Amino acid sequence: MITVPSALTIFCWIALEYFEGSLLGALKEAYVLRLSFVKQYAPSADLRVTIAYFIWVLFQAALYTVLPGRSTGQLTAGGKLLTYRTNGFLAWIITVLVFVLAALFGAIDLSIIAHHWGNLIVIFNIYGYALSIIAYLKAHYAPSHIEDLTFSGSVLYDFLMGIEFNPRFGQDWDWKLFHNGRPGIIGWTLIDLAYAALQYQTHGYITNSMVMVNMFHAIYVVDFFLNEDWYLRTIDICHDHFGFYLAWGSAVWLPTMYTLQAQYLARNPVHLSPLAAAAIMILSLSGYALFRSVNAQKDRVRRSNGDCSIWGRKAEVMRCSFKTADGNNHETLLLISGWWGHARHVNYVGDLMLSYSMCALCGIRDLLPWTYLIFMACILVHRCYRDEKRCRIKYGAAWDQYCSLVPWRMIPGVW
Repeated sequence: MITVPSALTIFCWIALEYFEGSLLGALKEAYVLRLSFVKQYAPSADLRVTIAYFIWVLFQAALYTVLPGRSTGQLTAGGKLLTYRTNGFLAWIITVLVFVLAALFGAIDLSIIAHHWGNLIVIFNIYGYALSIIAYLKAHYAPSHIEDLTFSGSVLYDFLMGIEFNPRFGQDWDWKLFHNGRPGIIGWTLIDLAYAALQYQTHGYITNSMVMVNMFHAIYVVDFFLNEDWYLRTIDICHDHFGFYLAWGSAVWLPTMYTLQAQYLARNPVHLSPLAAAAIMILSLSGYALFRSVNAQKDRVRRSNGDCSIWGRKAEVMRCSFKTADGNNHETLLLISGWWGHARHVNYVGDLMLSYSMCALCGIRDLLPWTYLIFMACILVHRCYRDEKRCRIKYGAAWDQYCSLVPWRMIPGVW
């Protein structure tokens, strides 16, 4: 369970590097060579790349530390109201400018990340496993907030899902927000740019599909950082503890698997017709508009304590109470009008529309770039069930009443 995702990230790189993006071709070779397959094709660590990666992490940590920006999150299960450093957009601008200017002035090759991608995947994995182990040990011996610790009784489960809710240095240097947002998400933009440069260096041109995948990913990243305060109210920050799932996932899975489309297109250029490009563009922007509109409605209601309008009418809400671990009772709102009156997780539909658009840019010749959509569909469906289980425990009968008012989970009339 712990090593399979790591092996998958490396296998996808092998398929792209040696088999033109064909998972089937790589699988056939692995079947023939057996253990020799790893020896022949697996990437290795490189000292210079390792040093460069740690400089990268330290650079992002420095930006996270010194740039202005503070926000308050939601109440934790232990009754804590924590502050966070929400300066991601400034960090993203500075990082992209430094990277592009360094390339323009000849200090680096713009495609440098792509040329050392195999070495980077190795160090990503080393860092991800090390971070997970450190987080596990810290939770046992030096926790930041004892009230929010969760022990399941299973060493494996605690390692995977995390014990400590908000491991921190000091008062507000939050490990979870830092690793969820940087260096992986900021790195996403640089990885895409590097593979666009590689496509140009390899083929002498940049396709419209590569331009669009860079644009779609950039929209997602910029939206994330512009709404970083909103992110503090998502399941990742509000409910998930910091274990292997988040630590390794943000350090390894995000930069390797979320960038598959750019990696694929650099080696397998796809020229979209104007009609196909327009259709994908419309679908992507529609998905983004839905995603943003849905989340904005919930955020507006929470900030105004329900005293606002949704689609020209006063917002309809359910007021629910819950108890934190410190024994105190608190009140919250469940929105039952607007988008949220149609489905309990309709925001995920926008996510899936965006994911489909990104994959569609790569055509249908190979499965590999579509694994991102498969992964997103699985994780979002699983998240629906996980979130609803948590809400049923938290709100009790009020949650059942809410589900009777909003019976559909994600797609009205379907599921």
